[in-house]
Amino acid sequence: MTHAQSNLPRPTHVGIILDGNGRWATARGLTRTRGHEAGAVAVRKTVLDLLERNVPCVTLYAFSAQNWSRPKEEVDTLMRIVLEFAEEMREPYIEAGISVVTVGDIDELPTPTRRAVERMVRDTSASTRMKLALALSYGGRRDVIGAMRAIAVRARAGLLIPEEIDETSVREFLSTSAMPDADLIIRTGGDRRLSDFLLFEAAYAELFFTEVLWPDFNAETLDLALGAYGRRRLRSRRTQALAAAG
Repeated sequence: MTHAQSNLPRPTHVGIILDGNGRWATARGLTRTRGHEAGAVAVRKTVLDLLERNVPCVTLYAFSAQNWSRPKEEVDTLMRIVLEFAEEMREPYIEAGISVVTVGDIDELPTPTRRAVERMVRDTSASTRMKLALALSYGGRRDVIGAMRAIAVRARAGLLIPEEIDETSVREFLSTSAMPDADLIIRTGGDRRLSDFLLFEAAYAELFFTEVLWPDFNAETLDLALGAYGRRRLRSRRTQALAAAG
């Protein structure tokens, strides 16, 4: 971040919707596979850029539950890219102090991909500088439904009464429970919607939408997002202080 931005409030948890790989490739006459591969390069760079800016928690919307409906060839490509990412970045993330967790139902991933991701999660678990959550086979609505079912099971067993159910207890049963609520959601590619991403956890998050396609996302665009977040939060704090002063 620039010096002027360094004094602005900083988000604790940034969620990113990685959109635009296919359009990036099509605009260049390339296959969608090449677009996803370029997107994986952007992931590697952006995680390090966020680490450099001392953002402690990051969630990447890498593969949604709805992505399974894409053509098999494309899904296979994405699973291969996730596997390669997990294998190639495991050691660098250990050295950098990045702890990787997953959100979503990774049991649905192909066995080689799932095992590579699980090994990455296990081997980076002691790291404390940043927590990186990979949203894989993830859907916000499905996650909330899963939490409701788990709560219902406990209630039926007499382990929980309705009066004890609150936001905190719901959060405990979400796959994102290891992460704090999101402060900032960034979406690339021009669309302005959450697409089932962190619906419960982003209730009070600032939203930053950019026309930049994900493979072209860089430190400059990241700083624009962080700067916008900081200015909005600073303005909100000033408004609250004036209101409190009467």
